[in-house]
Amino acid sequence: MSDETLAFTKGHGTGNDFVLILDEAGTLDLSPALVVALCDRRTGIGGDGVIRLTRAGVVEGIDTAHPDRWFMDLRNADGSTAEFSGNGARVLGAFLEHSIGEDLSEGFSIETRAGVRTISFLGGHRYAVGMGMGVVTPDAGPQVTIAGVSERRVGVPVDMGNPHIVVALESEDELDAADLASAPTVDPTPAAGANVELVVGLESLPGPVVRGRLRLRVHERGVGETLSCGTGSCASVLAARARWGEGAPVEWDVLVPGGELRVIVHTEGLTLEGPAILVAEGLVDLGALSSE
Repeated sequence: MSDETLAFTKGHGTGNDFVLILDEAGTLDLSPALVVALCDRRTGIGGDGVIRLTRAGVVEGIDTAHPDRWFMDLRNADGSTAEFSGNGARVLGAFLEHSIGEDLSEGFSIETRAGVRTISFLGGHRYAVGMGMGVVTPDAGPQVTIAGVSERRVGVPVDMGNPHIVVALESEDELDAADLASAPTVDPTPAAGANVELVVGLESLPGPVVRGRLRLRVHERGVGETLSCGTGSCASVLAARARWGEGAPVEWDVLVPGGELRVIVHTEGLTLEGPAILVAEGLVDLGALSSE
């Protein structure tokens, strides 16, 4: 082993997995090449992204009144910078609680590139994240071409602090037939790219409160198809509520390939609830990681 090692923790939220690194002083050169190497599932640790936990005041370009607040520095598996991840925030919550010793019982605020977000511990392995309001642009109507789906579909742009295009499909069979090995083509192409969600509405569950249900697959910008997307689940709920109209449910179950998430719509914003699991911690040999 070389003399240069890096401590890491590995975790996931409904199968959306991340490599977490504590870098409080911001001294680590988290280059795109290092992110790609860490996320490689054969020669690295493996993950959909890297989350560097540092202080907001040491991050260039972040204007905050709270420089001592923790900052979620999120990178996609291809090395690109991302604004935010709902699943990643829950995993970061587990890391803050179990590895850093922060108390999340009353809600804990962090800085992100999408703004301030709050993480709360719900018990067991479940966490809730305040996701902000989200903005739906239903009349924009980009055309989306998806491999395995016979016709082009109209997408709904949704901004959750990061960009999404939500496409409603007609059936679960159509959802299963979609090939997300390559990114769907969006026309016109979003300037910053976008996650593309494919969604099918499911029958609501009986009960005193009508609860919406969706099944979701996603191709994430800079990553590819993932087992889950927290911001994408929220974007899909907002798009579904826009189609539903008056009387749309405020509570939604979102079924993703990696499990199930709950999205609750409040007047002040959305809450995402779901599990977060820390599965490993250790040291990575940076010399071996960069060797051919």
